[in-house]
Amino acid sequence: MNPNKKRLRRTMMFLNCQKPGLIKDPYVYKPDSIMLDLEDAVAEGEKDAARYSLYHALQEIDYRGVERVVRINGLDTAYWEEDIRVCVAGGADTIRIPKCESAEDIHKVEAKIEEAEEEFGREKGSTLIMAAIESAMGVMNVLEICQASDRLFGIALSGGDYTKDLQTTISGTGVELAGARQQLIIAARAAGVQCFDTVFTNLDDMEAFEEEVKMIKQMGFDGKSIVNPRQIPIVHEIYTPTEKEIIFAEKVVKEIDEKKAQGIGVFTVDGKMIDIAFYDGAKRTIELAKASGVYKGDL
Repeated sequence: MNPNKKRLRRTMMFLNCQKPGLIKDPYVYKPDSIMLDLEDAVAEGEKDAARYSLYHALQEIDYRGVERVVRINGLDTAYWEEDIRVCVAGGADTIRIPKCESAEDIHKVEAKIEEAEEEFGREKGSTLIMAAIESAMGVMNVLEICQASDRLFGIALSGGDYTKDLQTTISGTGVELAGARQQLIIAARAAGVQCFDTVFTNLDDMEAFEEEVKMIKQMGFDGKSIVNPRQIPIVHEIYTPTEKEIIFAEKVVKEIDEKKAQGIGVFTVDGKMIDIAFYDGAKRTIELAKASGVYKGDL
């Protein structure tokens, strides 16, 4: 399995590949991932120029550990296959499939990635996939999408197109997205992949943004797609574990490691019944604490 499949992704910032000034140094804002966009942000007549810009950015810029995700054009366009070739040739970490509606969409993209990895001498399996769910059909098929490929690390809700498909609009209350959010996170957890929430575009209401991030964290989302660097510290702060959570996670990891070696499957930590199912969550808490710069332990 690609070791990057499970990496920490709290923030994924959209950037227009058509504008070199935007993609030359976004690492200074410290997002976990950047979304280099070849799709909606790029004008119809500028697709080739955007690909050229993307390739050279991937080859020449040191993004300092920030994951480089590329959103290709839709599978119903004439652009997506060449997008994939450029992504793989340049060394992108991940390809995001827009408007994904079925496992077959994943299989089509995976086949082209495999061809490109062979063509450009990239390690087989080195290019990951994520899928954007943007329609009612995509939501209905989300479990099969999550299970379609070992390359797929996660899924993301795209609220704008999804609400258009529902024949409604983004209200700010979240009611029109509630069903999709719940279904996506359930499917992602059932399949063992990550799940990301849609963008929040009203930059004049950062309080509402903060409340939305708190909500999606409570729902279980791994992170949020963002459109502006000002949103990054808010997301990261909300996803930073408290000291109490860190201490408990350390105890859980240490107890499970010790008890597992002794053949003990169920035990108590601070009066709570604990078993192996708590292990991954505790490890994630510690990883979040490390990423946030607040971890002082030795795990």
